[in-house]
Amino acid sequence: MKQTPLYDKHVSLGAKLVDFAGYQMPIQYAGITQEHNAVRQSAGIFDVSHMGEFIISGEEAQTFLDYVTINDVASLKCWQTQYSAMCYEDGGLIDDLLIYHYPDHFMLVVNAFNLEKDLDWLMAHKTEKVDIMDMSDQTGLIALQGPNSREILQTISDIDLNTMEFYWFGVGNIDGFPATIARTGYTGELGFEIYADHENIVKIWDAIISSGGDAVEPTGLGCRNTLRIEMKYALYGNDIDASTNPIEAGLGWITKLDKENFIGKDALVFAKANLARRLICLEVIDRGIPRKGYPIACNGELVGAVTSGTQSPSLKHGIGLAYVDQPYAKIGTELEMVVRNKKLNCLVVKPPFYKEGTLNT
Repeated sequence: MKQTPLYDKHVSLGAKLVDFAGYQMPIQYAGITQEHNAVRQSAGIFDVSHMGEFIISGEEAQTFLDYVTINDVASLKCWQTQYSAMCYEDGGLIDDLLIYHYPDHFMLVVNAFNLEKDLDWLMAHKTEKVDIMDMSDQTGLIALQGPNSREILQTISDIDLNTMEFYWFGVGNIDGFPATIARTGYTGELGFEIYADHENIVKIWDAIISSGGDAVEPTGLGCRNTLRIEMKYALYGNDIDASTNPIEAGLGWITKLDKENFIGKDALVFAKANLARRLICLEVIDRGIPRKGYPIACNGELVGAVTSGTQSPSLKHGIGLAYVDQPYAKIGTELEMVVRNKKLNCLVVKPPFYKEGTLNT
């Protein structure tokens, strides 16, 4: 079992640790609901150092990334970040990821569960004029998320965070320690993700805790999940995987079918023209919590299944994501969730579930 550089911090804070992607990770500290509300109302600090980071450089780095990912890398400006994904030839998702455009290289941030698979795929398709370096074991990653995150971080950062727009980043110092600071996140709130080497990420964690005081709370993977479900952010292994394509997953907005060529393009063109199902937001009207695998029906006919679900701390009722057949995906459609032979009334609603976030402030 691996440990992140912040493992000792989690132990000292009394975190409940679980096995996640081969790491001992904090699932919660004071409690999932309390931590969830802290992010929505003030700020929470997450250790996400289990994520993978690859440096892509070389003369053909941009061309290579445009070929292996579905978004338009050529449009990515220096110091800009892009949400994208990699697909197999049949359109199935290998992983969703972030691409950071530095002046002389790119950085890919991938899901921990998929790290080896992603690296193998990239290495198998690279040209001689592309260099790939796995920096995952040398890189720590903190996510500071919430409406007070900018104010907390600005007091110890030498980068002007007030002018940093969503999905842009810079390189600077936090409390004197070098780091990449990106305005990105997985919560639907104003927030920043901070990359640094192992020694410095620990010092940056301490500096943020000290700077934030009562306004920042250590937060675990439990509330990271409830926060992302409220925003309809897909989780690989639940809502997307090799059996799903980005079109049906609601990721058509990052799928640039007008690009000249990329892996999976033909399959995705076909998928768009022959869309059979869609990932939808499901609000439970009756008392109940959606869980992965629960069947979804309409008038007794099976039409889909839940992929993620939770009792929403913000909305105080059950919400979930589910794939349903295309005719039943329209907003306002009344459906039924089958739980132990009991049918619970549900409604297809417009994403995101939670609409009061500070993401664009």
